[in-house]
Amino acid sequence: MSNALGLYLRDRRARLDPVALGFPATRRRTPGLRREEVAARAHVSATWYTWLEQGRGGAPSADVLDRIARAMLLTEVEREHIYLLGLGRAPEVTFRSVEGITPRLQRVLDALESSPAMLRNAVWDVVAWNRAAAVVLGEYGAMAVADRNILRLLFCNPAIRARQVNWEHDARFVVASFRAEAVRAGASAQVAALVLELTQMSAEFARIWAENDVRGSYGEITKQVRHPVAGLIGLEPSSFAVEGRPDLALVIYNPSGDADRDKVRGLLEL
Repeated sequence: MSNALGLYLRDRRARLDPVALGFPATRRRTPGLRREEVAARAHVSATWYTWLEQGRGGAPSADVLDRIARAMLLTEVEREHIYLLGLGRAPEVTFRSVEGITPRLQRVLDALESSPAMLRNAVWDVVAWNRAAAVVLGEYGAMAVADRNILRLLFCNPAIRARQVNWEHDARFVVASFRAEAVRAGASAQVAALVLELTQMSAEFARIWAENDVRGSYGEITKQVRHPVAGLIGLEPSSFAVEGRPDLALVIYNPSGDADRDKVRGLLEL
């Protein structure tokens, strides 16, 4: 095992305040917690933790890294970093039900004035959107929270389905992409419940899901939307990870050309 993990842990340990964490304010030779104090907080042996800082003893388990991350009060980004240093991979995604997002993320969405944009979670619930998304893709604010799911809308909402120029193509792409992401979503129970619900509600979903196809990112695809006022609008979807929130994805539908952007701007002025 590389000693990069040990060096990083020593640095984080030196930044912790012993008094704030309930340890006595005795004179210390070095700043921060002692190794045995971190080990006690993480419920691992002091010897094993010492070896970890010294780059000895082999690779740690994911459970040990999680306990150390909690003991050291690491952020999600810092936790991911020690996984990459210690195991050569990122931690598995942990699903979190999101009731809302930070004002900062909403401002990111709103800054994309003429590009419909949204945030979706691991089970493809739309948790936030900008005004362009509402006027072009669907008025999410008028929907019940449970209905703001991309798969439910595509298969079970006639108005949303009517906007899809190439519904069969779009439906296959969405299901295949969702299947690929569901494996790493960290939300197996929620995914299973959604799939069961849609299988019972939509024979078309059941047929496409049974094909077991998987797809990666959006790539170079173009999506066409049939808007009841503006007519056909060409969109180029792209998906981006949200820093510190691996269970969220930012999806931006950039207008395909000037004419499409003008149509979006015209809808925003109505």
